[in-house]
Amino acid sequence: MLASSIAVLLSAQPQNRHGSGAGGHANSGIEKIRAERVAFITSEVGLTAEEAQAFWPVYNRIEEQQKELMKAERSAYIALSKALADGQGDVQKLLDAYIKAKAANVNLHVANVKDYSKVLPTEKVARLFTCEEKFRRQQIGRLGSHGKQPQRAPISQKGKGRQGRQDAADKGAGGKQ
Repeated sequence: MLASSIAVLLSAQPQNRHGSGAGGHANSGIEKIRAERVAFITSEVGLTAEEAQAFWPVYNRIEEQQKELMKAERSAYIALSKALADGQGDVQKLLDAYIKAKAANVNLHVANVKDYSKVLPTEKVARLFTCEEKFRRQQIGRLGSHGKQPQRAPISQKGKGRQGRQDAADKGAGGKQ
């Protein structure tokens, strides 16, 4: 059972350009997150070994399609933002291209329910969508807990505003105002 579980997890890993599922040092963080996502989805959805064998190739294909659509959406966004900032370009045409790119991304999810339903029962397809969101929120929470969020003022300084906190910090450091 352990051997089949490991084989399923390895087959779930998308292949990189060099043909291996494991990346180099530059990709190790991304590969770690992918491995965590595979384990999370497998557990949360409750995939059996047989379901996983059928599911992961479909999931990986869809993920590649989504990456391409996200690139197109990002490119359309950049072009629209640049046109707005420069005051040049056909804003209506660029806006239409951006909305079309966003819609394609949403439509991919709609179309994929059918693909997932061919390999999983409806309840597990629904679990997939909810657990992907759970995993995304979990990753965002991790980023926030790594000191990326701004520090809050001590409780005694709340309500004083930026200058009041700075004055208190200066006095605490021996400075005079």
